[in-house]
Amino acid sequence: MSDQVDLTTIPISPDGGNKPEGASSEDNDKTVTVFHDKDNFNVKHPLSNRWTLWFTKPASGKGDNWNDLLKEVITFESVEEFWGVYNNIAPVSELALKSDYHLFKEGVRPEWEDPQNKHGGKWSYQFKEKRNISIDDLWLHTMLAAIGETLENEEDGEVMGVVVNVRKAFFRIGVWTRTTGRHVPGRGDGDVAGGKGRSPEKGKEILMTIGKRFKEVLRLPATEQLEFSGHTDSAHSGSTRAKAKFVV
Repeated sequence: MSDQVDLTTIPISPDGGNKPEGASSEDNDKTVTVFHDKDNFNVKHPLSNRWTLWFTKPASGKGDNWNDLLKEVITFESVEEFWGVYNNIAPVSELALKSDYHLFKEGVRPEWEDPQNKHGGKWSYQFKEKRNISIDDLWLHTMLAAIGETLENEEDGEVMGVVVNVRKAFFRIGVWTRTTGRHVPGRGDGDVAGGKGRSPEKGKEILMTIGKRFKEVLRLPATEQLEFSGHTDSAHSGSTRAKAKFVV
């Protein structure tokens, strides 16, 4: 995973001569989607955004640089390409400890310091009962919710990406947002970086909606709390577990 993978090397589309047994030449003119035939489709479904998958490999020592551990894997733009990628990478349950997958909109690095992330935050939840959690299924549905744009409304423009962390004591899944739903002095009305003139109240409403939808994706019971914290707060606390700004 050290270099960008050539998309053509991944089986995301059928071979030209790979027709189902008994298929006629007329079948070539028919619209066949991946939902009709997972191997012999001829139409792709474009996503609203291009997405890039990143991978963080475990550190080998204390001197490892984060940029050396974070690797860009591949960028895709259709439903079919997503499944081609997903079916050809290791599932979360088989990753080594201290590994991470990051799925972010193209052009956004999965780092707090990225200009499109630095004023944002994240909703996250830790699954501590690792043996009783179907982490592969939960991560798949989180990615599908992100690329399917169902975590937010079309005009919100908040979701930057989703992340899964593999640790000794837990799995953590998170959704990164562009803003934190609060007013920043000197930045004008509304939030920074994509706030689009929103009031703090509107910004909070949008983030809370994302949190509620994410909680449903993770299938969390009403008694469990999903927490939102700002990246700046996490950086200042020296931990990814900063004090929660919002909970749902």
